[in-house]
Amino acid sequence: MAVHLWKKSMEIKGKSSHREALNIESGLITDDQIPQVCPASAHTVGHDSWQQVSLMLVTSFNCGWILSFSNLMMAPLGWAWGILSLIVVALFTAYANWLLADFHFIQGRRFIRYRDIMGFLFVFLLGNMGFILLGAKALKEINLAFSGSVLRLQYFIIITGVAFFIFAFIVPNMSALRVWLGASAILTFSYVGVLLVASVIDGKANSHKDYEVKGSTVAKVFDAFGALSAVILCNTSGMLPEIQSTVRMPAVKNMRKALYVQYTAGLMVYYGVSIVGYWAYGSEVSDYLPKDLSGPKWARVLINLAVFLQNVISQQVGTLLYMIQMFIQPVHEALDTKFLKLDGGIYSSDNLKRRFFLRALVFTGNTVVTAATPFMGDFIHLLGSFILTTLTFVFPSMIFIKVKGETAMAVQKAWHWTIVSVSSLLAVATTISAARLIFTSIRDYHLFADQ
Repeated sequence: MAVHLWKKSMEIKGKSSHREALNIESGLITDDQIPQVCPASAHTVGHDSWQQVSLMLVTSFNCGWILSFSNLMMAPLGWAWGILSLIVVALFTAYANWLLADFHFIQGRRFIRYRDIMGFLFVFLLGNMGFILLGAKALKEINLAFSGSVLRLQYFIIITGVAFFIFAFIVPNMSALRVWLGASAILTFSYVGVLLVASVIDGKANSHKDYEVKGSTVAKVFDAFGALSAVILCNTSGMLPEIQSTVRMPAVKNMRKALYVQYTAGLMVYYGVSIVGYWAYGSEVSDYLPKDLSGPKWARVLINLAVFLQNVISQQVGTLLYMIQMFIQPVHEALDTKFLKLDGGIYSSDNLKRRFFLRALVFTGNTVVTAATPFMGDFIHLLGSFILTTLTFVFPSMIFIKVKGETAMAVQKAWHWTIVSVSSLLAVATTISAARLIFTSIRDYHLFADQ
């Protein structure tokens, strides 16, 4: 009898909990009261503090890619349009991610991956080639500082790919990065600090800086859209559900705390580097900022070494080492969930063997493609235009319309339909610009070019 009463009470509780879960979007309950109907995953879910995720975001968004942003964002736009674009895009990406964080739970289900939420609502990879290429360029700059013999870029691409593979094998997921966050932060702020000081010294010494936007009218238009895609990339990852899945309950509140830190402390760093680099070297600023430094050799070596190490960690989260891990996590998670034994430990002998071959497959493919087409700026433009514009701006508003369309006010629906329409047009324009850059690179460079 006692067992029967217990089962009955649990059934009633379950039905009540399900009804409560439907009220999460209206704010009647908090997300820590929701029954967690969560898809199976080989990676850790709901374990990390918001402070850990905040530090991960700050370091990851200040990885080595920021060394290209002066050239990619400011030079094609100039001072007025450049600063305006930085401000507007930052505001809209912060809003879009804030909005998306609210849909971590929908109708009692927890969505830990973009592919899950889009499949659930609309019946619907981020790659890391740019990170491998950036790490290789950092190694090549270190080699140039100590040796008169110049090795081909492809050698450094292979070395970087191997380093990324080893780190991704040892550190299987984002939660496992917690022990690396301190080192990631030290590396990030070390190279950023040295870079800013060296750039300011160069800028003061250079009295003939030219800020004119180069090119024909048509070229300026295409380059401007390419710059916008780079601005989008520097402000968003396109994988917020995957990051939010690691956060402890209440997941929505804690994720938004982490976003506040990213769009304040984190943004000031990568925008600061972008603006200072453009101020110091003008429109001729290199696509890899350390190339322009005229300071002591030790400064260039320190910057490039820190960038390489951070790049390795960034696979998972934040430094360039670190950042590659973060942005390729959806790929790792999908493969691990499909091929690893979920009832076994992540470090069990069987899962270690499987993960070894999965990581080897991913990084071998990425390394070969990167070595064949080493055009880093094109990767950044294409990533920002084709993927991040839609993931960041279009999908959150589509989700809002789908989930809250029947209860939302007319002005809210009009606002989100406007975002969908304008962002879709922006995605088309920036993708065309990125395709133009790739075709230009194919014309100017051969496969396996030593850039």
